[in-house]
Amino acid sequence: MSSYLVLEDGTVYEGDAFGYRAEASGEVVFSTGMSGYQESLTDPSYRGQILVMTFPTIGNYGTTDDFYQSDAVQVRALVVREYTKEPSDSYHGKTIDEFLKDYKVPGISGVDTRDLVIKIREHGTLKGAIIYDEAAIPETVARLKKMPAPSEADLVGEVSCKQIQRFDNGKEYTVALLDCGEKLRILQDLSMFFNVVMYPYDTPSDVIMEDKVSGMLVSNGPGDPSHPNMVKGPARTINDLSTAIPIMGICLGNQVTAVGLGAKTYKMKFGHRGCNQPVMYDGKVYITSQNHGFAVDEDSLKGTGLIADQFNINDHTIEGLRLENLPVFTAQYHPEANPGPHDTSFLFTRFRDAVKEAKR
Repeated sequence: MSSYLVLEDGTVYEGDAFGYRAEASGEVVFSTGMSGYQESLTDPSYRGQILVMTFPTIGNYGTTDDFYQSDAVQVRALVVREYTKEPSDSYHGKTIDEFLKDYKVPGISGVDTRDLVIKIREHGTLKGAIIYDEAAIPETVARLKKMPAPSEADLVGEVSCKQIQRFDNGKEYTVALLDCGEKLRILQDLSMFFNVVMYPYDTPSDVIMEDKVSGMLVSNGPGDPSHPNMVKGPARTINDLSTAIPIMGICLGNQVTAVGLGAKTYKMKFGHRGCNQPVMYDGKVYITSQNHGFAVDEDSLKGTGLIADQFNINDHTIEGLRLENLPVFTAQYHPEANPGPHDTSFLFTRFRDAVKEAKR
């Protein structure tokens, strides 16, 4: 069955429908990962987006329970050049087609993803829609032009936990996880060092401090870090707690930490999404996993006490911050990876050391 990826500039890509039959619209973004498609599909940071995979064949090792990063597929649709109908039985899991059907998410294959990615890189991120009726293309283009950007919605509110959750791992210290759309691997890595209390993203600082936590990690997540709900929620909480306990931020957590401490962010042309982004940190280059469409404005750091100490090699965007004279630091990339390299997993050890030092 034919389906169509329609972009707001009028460009149309015809392909073959797979996954669940449903129309979908969102922000069209691309990821350069050669593997890790299930982790990407279930990453809450992709909420509101139509994901394009640059690797030409997707689904060749199927899907399995081991690779989930949340309890659902988070993307609004998947775009591929080709999907594998008979994957390797290494994991004895479902096909990518069955996987998308389970979560009622549409896919389109047979698309010239190389051409599509070049368009996004040249013109910036575009809104798009998956439809099945060729006659509806003109009205779809008109609708997309009027449609607000998905990042204007409260996407973090959609993916954050709704109540406080506690994970007693028998550790000496307990830390808060401010859930802006956390990946499961972040919770798993934190749990190697701490007992963890996970809070909804809009939890005020006094509620967190009532639990006498020894530190706080601010997670990844979707959308605009300067959204009004982010400013009055996690940004304020970070500001309140920045002088009280050690804080670590990952991805959106990096951006909202900057906002909470007085800096500004901006929307990137097409963002960083993939497993191979080079970051300069402390005189070394690390290969990192990334998934973000916003960045911290370096010029806005003046007077905030924040110091940019990590930068992307390709475009010199900020990849990490630290707060002068206080144990607050962030990473724009994902040190927990999944998918991607674990080159920077040492940041969790750094956070553990900061918590221990603060308790002395």
